[in-house]
Amino acid sequence: MQSQFTRASRAHQGPPTLTRHAVDTARLAAPLAIAQLSQMAMGVTDTILLGSLGPDALAAGGLGANLFFVVVTLLQGVLTSVSVSVAHARGANAEDRVPGIYWTGLLLSVLLAVPAFVLLSYAEAILVAFHEPALLAKNVGEYCAVLRWSTPGSLIGVGMMRAFLPAIGAARRLLWVSIGGVFVNGFLNYGLIHGAFGLPREGFLGSAMATTITVWLTALALIAFLHLRPRYRHFVTRARVRLPLMGELFGIGWPVAITYGVESSLFLATGLLVGTLGEAPLAAHQIALNVASVAFMVPLAIGQAANVRVGYWIGAGVPVAARHAGFVAIALGVGFMMCSGFVLIVAPHAIVGLYLHLDDPANAATVALAAKLLGVAAVFQIVDGMQTVGSGCLRGLKDTRIPMLAAAFGYWGVGFPVGYLLAFHFELGAKGLWWGLAAGLASVAALMTLRFHRISRRFVQATAK
Repeated sequence: MQSQFTRASRAHQGPPTLTRHAVDTARLAAPLAIAQLSQMAMGVTDTILLGSLGPDALAAGGLGANLFFVVVTLLQGVLTSVSVSVAHARGANAEDRVPGIYWTGLLLSVLLAVPAFVLLSYAEAILVAFHEPALLAKNVGEYCAVLRWSTPGSLIGVGMMRAFLPAIGAARRLLWVSIGGVFVNGFLNYGLIHGAFGLPREGFLGSAMATTITVWLTALALIAFLHLRPRYRHFVTRARVRLPLMGELFGIGWPVAITYGVESSLFLATGLLVGTLGEAPLAAHQIALNVASVAFMVPLAIGQAANVRVGYWIGAGVPVAARHAGFVAIALGVGFMMCSGFVLIVAPHAIVGLYLHLDDPANAATVALAAKLLGVAAVFQIVDGMQTVGSGCLRGLKDTRIPMLAAAFGYWGVGFPVGYLLAFHFELGAKGLWWGLAAGLASVAALMTLRFHRISRRFVQATAK
């Protein structure tokens, strides 16, 4: 990526063609998507191996891991500012600023781990306050007491490095380390849960230990790669941590974290409402949501790539290229999700069959509803892809606060009330709630795309004067 950027902007040869934008964005997004899927694979591995210990271990481990994931993911949103700041610096041919951003972002990631550590330390008390069963709360508290030690490593290895590496053209290194982490996590999980391979038998807490070790090994491997590889060493040379820069990074990133929280809370609320409809609707909801989550990893990666590419061209002083890069990325995200949605429409039962036995009469209601929800997901995915890529484009322009407000309005001002009305007043049940999700995502997608159109055009017009 470094060479292609250098050819285009530093030689002042004008903006790339749309085809060139598409190729470069796809090349940057592909390893990011696989890295995202690798992280999901680690969660699946944990779930499968915990399931072998019985429902109590699976419930405690699953809930503890979900709590950890939500807390850490929100804080990782703050670190997305590192990516766009590095991209702006490189675009402006000011790579001497990159080490300062690196060390400041690294310290910020460590500081962000403090509230995560504290919150996970009180997991048991929080669950008791929400009237969860005492034994479940105790087990989750013990699980999180182990996982909390991985918060610095997670914010450094996943949050900081996932933002920094693509911005310096090293996304493929993140890919290989992430894939390796899946195998290391699986080996340690099985060994520590069951006492295999000469490892101590720790039961369900062994899964938390395995995740913690894997997270730290991943972070250390990525740090070592950056500092030892001659090609990238100049990006991480010793530099002073600057508090004004940390304030700038936090100022750009905290609205992203709030946006993540607003979106995830809508999905959480929808899941809770589906749960009131019965076990079959909840199971169908979980299946459809899992399928949608896997497909979502691709536009999420495209949005991360758009963040870097839009930021680079803005920093290079070629806003027309930034505008083209953004809209090409949005087109790629929508195009992929249209293909994914087509599969959901054509083969819903085959997809549900990956989760449930289709010929079991006990599963009939869940299978039928899950197939219907996948039909809604076909529409849901298209606008979901558009909104996440659009959000990435706006981050490339360092525009995060207005998009945060747009997301809050779309998800909770449109999505939740529409879903509630359709589900409980028009008696569409789980399907109505999913149409609410689609409506919320569609409104956010429209607002994000329109915002990018207006802001990027403003940059272009300012340059033309």
